[in-house]
Amino acid sequence: MRLSVVHATTYRYADPVQRSTQYIRLTPYTCPRQRLVSWQVDTPAPAVTMRDAFDNLTHVLTFDRPHDSIRLEARGEVDVDEVDEGEPAGRINPMVFLRTTPLTEPDDAIRAFVEPMRVMVRTRPLIGITDLMAAILDRLPYRKGVTSVTHTAAEAFVASGGVCQDHSHVFLACCRLLGVPARYVSGYAWSPDRELVQSHAWSEAWLGQRWASFDVSNSRDVGGAHVKLAIGLDYLDACPVRGVRLGGGEEQLSAHAQVTAAPAPQRRGDPRSRPSGSQQTRQQ
Repeated sequence: MRLSVVHATTYRYADPVQRSTQYIRLTPYTCPRQRLVSWQVDTPAPAVTMRDAFDNLTHVLTFDRPHDSIRLEARGEVDVDEVDEGEPAGRINPMVFLRTTPLTEPDDAIRAFVEPMRVMVRTRPLIGITDLMAAILDRLPYRKGVTSVTHTAAEAFVASGGVCQDHSHVFLACCRLLGVPARYVSGYAWSPDRELVQSHAWSEAWLGQRWASFDVSNSRDVGGAHVKLAIGLDYLDACPVRGVRLGGGEEQLSAHAQVTAAPAPQRRGDPRSRPSGSQQTRQQ
């Protein structure tokens, strides 16, 4: 499936910001199940491109002059396989993703919740982790407004509800308790009846020498409707935009994404076909 994405983010500040740095992870992740057709990230000033510690392509935008707003936009097309057959380890040892973080630290309630699943996960890992995914969604139904991005897995578990990042954080906490490396994934999920979306999150667990995907919020694995942006130990590592600033006062954030099914690509040899794999960063 070919998906077309437009993602715009605008920050507005009550007072001038003296200087700021934004870490922008808005370029799809390099992996076997998705291929970049074209991609562009627009920033209001030149940005430095690098690979972060988790191999996410990251644009670093630094403003050294006063400003009262920042607008970022990413857009392009991605070909995505209908079935996710898993990913190899890559250059990062999967055991790194056994590490807990403040957002994924389990409490006694999560430990008690996951303990009955230990035997199944040890003997039949894929079935056990799939059952875990379903149990988390049953325990934490999808509910907006119950949590924010600052809530931890333990806090979401107590609230008995949450959204995709809460489901992912609880899933990570549980997997790591069970000795299964697991990592957070940010991206987009398209559905034919909903083109305007927010950034989505799911998880991957290291099973059978591959990274297998689990979208807890939708109680399914990942397929052709998912575009993967970045990975990490938790939300803070993989969120699309994260920054620091000096000054500015109160901040207003506006972000939206539109994901559509793009027209099927032209057949090979058709002069109208577009070249694949192009990407660029442009200053607005």
